[in-house]
Amino acid sequence: MNIAVIGTGYVGLVTGTCFAETGNNVICVDNNEQKVQRLKKGEIPIFEPGLDVLFERNTKEGRLVFTTRLRDAVDHAQIIFLALPTPPGEDGSADLSYIMGVARELGGMITDYKVIVDKSTVPVGTAEKVAAIMAEKLPKKLFDVVSNPEFLREGVAVEDFLKPDRVVVGTRSEKARKLMRQLYEPFVRQGNPIYFMDERSAEMTKYAANSYLAARISFMNEIANLCEKVGANVDQVRIGMGSDSRIGKRFLFPGIGYGGSCFPKDVQALAKTAGKHSYDFKILKSVMKVNDIQKGVLTKKLKKHYKNDIAGKTIGVWGLAFKPNTDDIREAPALVIIDELLRMGARVKAFDPEAMDNVKTIYGDRIHFCANMYEALEGADCLCIMTEWSEFRNPDFERMNTLLGDPIIFDGRNLYDLEQMKALGFDYISIGRPKVKGKKRVEAV
Repeated sequence: MNIAVIGTGYVGLVTGTCFAETGNNVICVDNNEQKVQRLKKGEIPIFEPGLDVLFERNTKEGRLVFTTRLRDAVDHAQIIFLALPTPPGEDGSADLSYIMGVARELGGMITDYKVIVDKSTVPVGTAEKVAAIMAEKLPKKLFDVVSNPEFLREGVAVEDFLKPDRVVVGTRSEKARKLMRQLYEPFVRQGNPIYFMDERSAEMTKYAANSYLAARISFMNEIANLCEKVGANVDQVRIGMGSDSRIGKRFLFPGIGYGGSCFPKDVQALAKTAGKHSYDFKILKSVMKVNDIQKGVLTKKLKKHYKNDIAGKTIGVWGLAFKPNTDDIREAPALVIIDELLRMGARVKAFDPEAMDNVKTIYGDRIHFCANMYEALEGADCLCIMTEWSEFRNPDFERMNTLLGDPIIFDGRNLYDLEQMKALGFDYISIGRPKVKGKKRVEAV
């Protein structure tokens, strides 16, 4: 099939590449000339495991091409995906200006039937708004607007796209439905469902799913904080909860709060949608409040340990991205913590396998970026773990103990076993678990 993807951000690039991988001819459009030139040269602007292999194969075989010319893509495609930014506006609601601007342009270009697909996460009612704008210039028989939300997890987005748990398609048009089924059938050959529903329900499904997952995270963070008060261990609580088939094991890991491009924005946008319809969505307000507070929990533990005297301390930091296997730092808890450490006069030495270039654009030389995880410990008074990258899970503890000024770890992701840390002699302070007191080193005289 001939497909156009408008927007080459995270969702657009993964979408276009994966559709090309199943034999479709894909044109990706972006109005950023510099970005398009980089893509044409084979330079991928994001880090996403597995994307590079598919990108190289499909650009080489000519199934995946890039342009700044919207009309070329429109003339080529039968199905046009809108994968455009929907950033939070000043009031927290989703900004639809990019989508509506492209919809107006499409209304002046289409000459034969096209399916216009909202792939971006958009508020309920957006498909109708897009259709209304296009109908100002086009007969309705020349297009259908479909809602097809993405459910991609950064770090495993390629796998999620190629082998989706489900595909959600919102349309009441039988013609559009047949084309979307034809497009997605290669991805669900193992029997996973394609759910067809009305456009508004599809739009709501995306927000409901992300908001529920965010709520689970905030709930577990609250449980973890209470565990510390009552002397319980959240690891054991989590296992006991997760074994209940009604609850399940996923998204029950406490930490320093959620971040990224989806959960914060989508929870906020759904709460705003509720407000516009005179509905007070109390749970979502609490989810956001808890998450904001949770991003300060690790700093609070540092202050308590050092009796509010952090000025002049050197803090080693492992992890900057909001989650592992991505270079995405949007709403990353690590940045909130680093801001506070700098404000209190600490020196920060940081390492992240992928996200450091993005963080450098924010902090410049205000923090020291390290070549590897162990360099971040040299001369540091303690280590703070912010992101659960795999390489942090089984480090050389003996080397860590030698490099750190004091063997102290503040773990915002609960990577290590409490008994192991005690045996290794670390002071180990994590989330929702008992504090471990290690043996202090005695320096030779």
